[in-house]
Amino acid sequence: MAEEKINQEEIKEQSSEELTEDKKKEEQGVKEEKAEVKDTQEDHKEKKKKSKKDKKESKIEELEEQLRNIQDKHLRLQAEFDNFRRRTLKEKADLIKTGGESVLVNILPIIDDFERAIDSLKEVSDDDTGKQGTLLIYNKFEDFLKTNNVKEINAIKQDFDVDLHEAITKIPAPEEELKGKVVDVIQKGYMLNDKVIRFAKVVIGE
Repeated sequence: MAEEKINQEEIKEQSSEELTEDKKKEEQGVKEEKAEVKDTQEDHKEKKKKSKKDKKESKIEELEEQLRNIQDKHLRLQAEFDNFRRRTLKEKADLIKTGGESVLVNILPIIDDFERAIDSLKEVSDDDTGKQGTLLIYNKFEDFLKTNNVKEINAIKQDFDVDLHEAITKIPAPEEELKGKVVDVIQKGYMLNDKVIRFAKVVIGE
């Protein structure tokens, strides 16, 4: 009877120990599960932080690219405007210089006629009122041309220049030094500032 009692107590102790061990294992398992959950949560938080950081960096890169594009467009637009402004100023300056070109060109034949008239009056006395009046008007025309920056192209005995002269014909040069040069002017040429408004019609010596 005493032995049975002892055995029952041992069984109780073993059961109690087993229960304690199971409880410990269970508690350990719970702790491990909690640790896993905690790690998972921390990983999730870390991933979330990284995701937010990646989004911010991506947004920054996108904004920087947009800024570069805007700056590039601004520089191009500024360059185009500068070119337009320079071109407009040049055109305006050219227009001021040559604004009356058509009027001046149409006056040149009248100057030619006056010169022919004066040439025909060589034999007439300088006291003749007709000759004096013709010379007076001719001089006024000359002054008008000078005022408007129109000047005669120097041609006689000059080297032939295609940018200034228009060759009508060629004749044997009266002198050796006149070969390839202008020996006669059929019609005077004129320039407005630095632009030829009428080429000089000339005869070339050969």
